[in-house]
Amino acid sequence: LGAENITKGFHSVSWGFAVIVAFMAAYYMLFGLISGIALAVNLLLLVAVLSMLQATLTLPGMAAMALALGMAIDSNVLINERVREELRGGASPQAAIHAGYERAWATILDSNTSTLIVGLALLAFGSGPVRGFAVVHCIGILTSMFSAVFFSRGLVNLWYGRQKKLKTVSIGTIWRPPSGGALAKP
Repeated sequence: LGAENITKGFHSVSWGFAVIVAFMAAYYMLFGLISGIALAVNLLLLVAVLSMLQATLTLPGMAAMALALGMAIDSNVLINERVREELRGGASPQAAIHAGYERAWATILDSNTSTLIVGLALLAFGSGPVRGFAVVHCIGILTSMFSAVFFSRGLVNLWYGRQKKLKTVSIGTIWRPPSGGALAKP
């Protein structure tokens, strides 16, 4: 029964990862692919740290991994939307990339810090499976911040940094907010 649940949990995380990467690539184009690579690095780092700690991966741990995927992709969505906002505001592609990462950082830090505090509380006051969830959750928050902010920015800079003057960036424009603001009255 335990091995079957572990297999199902692994498949759930794998399918969730695949669907997230496919959606991000379709919606954000190259920036979505970069987000997908950063998400893969996040999972790799998380598994590597757990392996170094010789932690046993349980169902609560897999649930925490799925949550870490969600937190990591949320950070990438914040960054990508900030870059889009800057481009809509008339910023040059290089300036939009720089400002997008800089302006998204405070929001990413706030959301991850508050979630990390909850994870630390679970670790301090929980027992058994709750503590296992909390350990993977806390490590996942740290790896997701690294992969979403630093690793993805490095990839974006590597891809676009070799060009002196960028004319466009591949970030997709499937949906645009209405002019005059999202809640503009007719």
